[in-house]
Amino acid sequence: MEYNVHTLPNGIRLLHVPAASAISHACIIINSGSRDEKEYQAGLAHFIEHLIFKRTEKRNTTQILNRLESVGADLNAYTTKEYTCIHASFLNPYLDRTLELFNDIVFHSVFPEDEMEKEKSVVLDEIASYLDQPEEAIYDDFEDLVFAGHPMGRNILGTVDSVSNITKKDILQFIKDNYHTDKIVIAVLGNYPLSKVVKTGAKYYSEIPANLYSHTRLAPRQTIAVAKTFSKPIQQAHVMMGMQAYSLHHPYKTGLLLLNNLLGGTGMSSILNLQIREKYGIAYTIESSYSPLSDTGIFSLYFGTDKEKVSKARSLILKEFKKIKQNPLTEIQLQKAKNKFIGQIALGEENRIGLIIAMAKSLLDYDRIDDLQTIFGKIQAVSTTDMANIANEILDESNLTSLTFYPLG
Repeated sequence: MEYNVHTLPNGIRLLHVPAASAISHACIIINSGSRDEKEYQAGLAHFIEHLIFKRTEKRNTTQILNRLESVGADLNAYTTKEYTCIHASFLNPYLDRTLELFNDIVFHSVFPEDEMEKEKSVVLDEIASYLDQPEEAIYDDFEDLVFAGHPMGRNILGTVDSVSNITKKDILQFIKDNYHTDKIVIAVLGNYPLSKVVKTGAKYYSEIPANLYSHTRLAPRQTIAVAKTFSKPIQQAHVMMGMQAYSLHHPYKTGLLLLNNLLGGTGMSSILNLQIREKYGIAYTIESSYSPLSDTGIFSLYFGTDKEKVSKARSLILKEFKKIKQNPLTEIQLQKAKNKFIGQIALGEENRIGLIIAMAKSLLDYDRIDDLQTIFGKIQAVSTTDMANIANEILDESNLTSLTFYPLG
């Protein structure tokens, strides 16, 4: 896909992706997330993402929310371990309005004390809601085991204590320390010439003072595999298994993405879904995931089942792992897996807001954006030997950490 990048003097990059449509999509993505918090600040990055919609130097909450919604646009945001993203979808005439609003909420929010207290209550309710959903909570608790003692393992929402104690001083210092202008990308996908995107972007972002990235994140250390079980007031058992995995820059990243998709990824035809759910009827939900990050990654597998079926489900899963390790994929099997994965990626291009966010993240992570043919070429380059090596490392039972929530009684 055609794209252009323009870098402002302060380091902020403008990404332009032309698209012949009446609908445009834009985002501002900041390479800062929960892993950049100090321990006592857990939840701070996510809390800031909430608060930027509350009041700026010239707008109150209602004016912020109505600025785009009054013209039918969609405005939203999210926080991850490594990113904060604000994004919008809107009709083409409202590019100026959108980029101006991004500027206002990210760089001119005032974080009033009264709004902070109200939003703390909102986030605390969010934490309580998450704790009431064991199928969600187990993911965060599992990451805390895999990344023990490292900020990567902490819940993005934070804790009741950490959120309750956040101060305005914490917020301002976190922004100063982590909102680096050369780690910010403003991306626009729409029916505009490059000159218009550059002119509009420069209008609102050229005057932001340069704040260049000058430190390196602390990489997580490898942890020893552990097995933890907890009893909870729930009806079904929930189980996670997995380990630290390859980073965004590891040569085996693409191979593990392919293996994960084959094993328990998107669709009903994954190995684990066919074997565990369809053949034996043990688990309604069984899925695996692989998330590569800047200096590490995590591979995990989740399933939910009746308490008395946990042991059998686990045994069947490990049996499938063993089969994959002992019987490497043939060229024909591997090509089928590649064709499926390539098709899913191609279909994903239709999600335009997801596409522009992914392109902006790629620019942050790699200083480049690969086109589909380059991505497909990397997938086609994965060999049966690569897949065997990856399987033997990632699916090694002795390296797998596990976490199980059992029903009480």
